[in-house]
Formats: sequence, C-alpha cells, structure tokens
Amino acid sequence: MSPDSHRDVIVTCAVTGAGDTVGRSPHVPVTPAAIAADAVAAARAGAAVVHIHVRDPETGSPSRAVELYRETVTRIRDAGVDVVLNLTAGMGGDLVLDAEDPLKPVDGTDLVGALERLPHVEELLPDICTLDCGSLNFGEGNQLYVSTPDMLRTGARRVQELGVKPELEIFDTGQLWFATELVREGLIDAPPLFQLCMGIPYGAPADPGVLAAMVALLPEGANFASFSIGRDQLPWVARSMLAGGHVRVGLEDNLYLARGVKATNAQLTERAVTIVEDLGGTVATPDRARQILGLRERAGV
Repeated sequence: MSPDSHRDVIVTCAVTGAGDTVGRSPHVPVTPAAIAADAVAAARAGAAVVHIHVRDPETGSPSRAVELYRETVTRIRDAGVDVVLNLTAGMGGDLVLDAEDPLKPVDGTDLVGALERLPHVEELLPDICTLDCGSLNFGEGNQLYVSTPDMLRTGARRVQELGVKPELEIFDTGQLWFATELVREGLIDAPPLFQLCMGIPYGAPADPGVLAAMVALLPEGANFASFSIGRDQLPWVARSMLAGGHVRVGLEDNLYLARGVKATNAQLTERAVTIVEDLGGTVATPDRARQILGLRERAGV
C-alpha cells in the first residue's frame, strides 16, 4: 500500500482485550452485554471493524468460552448497526514456566493446539479472526506466547476452509517473515491482511524506523494496519496512516484519552476518526472496509 493520506482508512476498535486492565479503568467492558454495547458504540463513532475478546463475567479474566462469544456476537449482530466483526483466535497460547523446573507449567498457563483455539470461529463465522504469527517472550518473568509454525499452518488452513479472513498479527520481523511464507504457500487468500503490533514487550519496539522496515517487507498487494499501546496509541494512528496503513485504537491497548483522563472505546474511536480526517483521509465505512479487505459476503449471519 502506498503512503497516500488521501484515501479510505479503516478504523478498528479493539474493545476489551485479555490484559489485566479491568481493575485499572471502570470503562473496560467485562460481560457479553457490556462488550457488545461498547462495540456498537464504537461502530457508531466511526469504527468499521470491532475486534472482540471475551472475559469471565465473574472475575474479568480472559476466556475462550464459546458461549460468551456467542452471546456477545449475537448482541452485536442484533443491534442493527453495520460493523465488521473481528474475533480473536489468539487465546490458548499462554505458557507460564516454573523458573526452577521449566518443564513444569504453572498458574496462568492456557496452552492448547491450533484447532482448539478456533471453535468460536467455526460456530460464529466472523468476517475476520486473528492469527498470531509466532511465539514471543511476553513481558517480564517467565510467560511465553506459543504459536509454532506447524500450529500456524494448521490454523491458517482451517480458517481458509471456513472462508474467514485471517488478520495476521505480527509482533516482530521474524513473524512477518513467516507470515509471508504462509501467503507464498497459498494458505492465506488474497489480499492478505497484516496487523503490525508495535511496542508490546518484547516484540517490535514502537519506533518509526522499525515500522518503515516492516512495511517494506510486506508482500505485494497486502493490506496492513498498525497500532501501538499506552500513550503511543493515538500518535500511532497518524504514524500508521502516513505509512500507508489502516489504524486501531481501543481499551485493549490503552486506557487514556489524555493524561489522567480515562477513555471509553467510543471516545478513542472518535479521536482516531478526527486524526484520520485532519490528515486528509476518509474514514472507511463497513461496506468500504469489506471491499478493501476482500471479505466474503455471508448470508443469514
């Protein structure tokens, strides 16, 4: 994608995520009803795409429960608001090791195979689901995110069979290298969609030079978005757009609208819309986003 600001830009809102953020902001949605309501509010604020995780309604902890996805997605689809649905398929890759006995997983581990990460995708058939394209030292301590080449090929093949567009989550250049191999092997239908995830310890740093290098490595014809976290989230909207990409905001990655001001998903979306328009872009509608991304039409969902 050429770095032309005078174009249609897709805004994604990542509504809740899986991080330990529930106790840090009253605005982080937890229940299916709250997650769906925030997704609808973000769509009304200008998000063409909403990216959905679910949480245990009692504890706020991240969950893979299909029934929670089912309720959340049904509420969004029944709300009468047009929006592209992007469900995470990254849950089930967490491995926390005992430092003294590294073959022994400890509390916090939720590690399953590639197909066990997809039952909600198989049932609900969203427009998009994520595919986290490699393993990663996830922050400090002894936590890893595990997504091996064989797991990724298995997952990509199943998502392709379902007719769902995979969003290739890229946390570092090696993951980008492998994702381009998936494209080359025919496991990703054209046009491929990459999400360049910046500033997440310990993947690619939130550095403009690193972003430019990663954009240069994208395969021809690819669509991409990019985001960063925390205080870099809103400035990164401009960086991603000016690099030729689409943009992402939301409480998954950042809790603040300004210093000391807790944000809602709708407010972050509105701010992203303002940035895109101030830079000369047009915020893509959901229908335009479907055209750009080459999403399949689905009747009766």
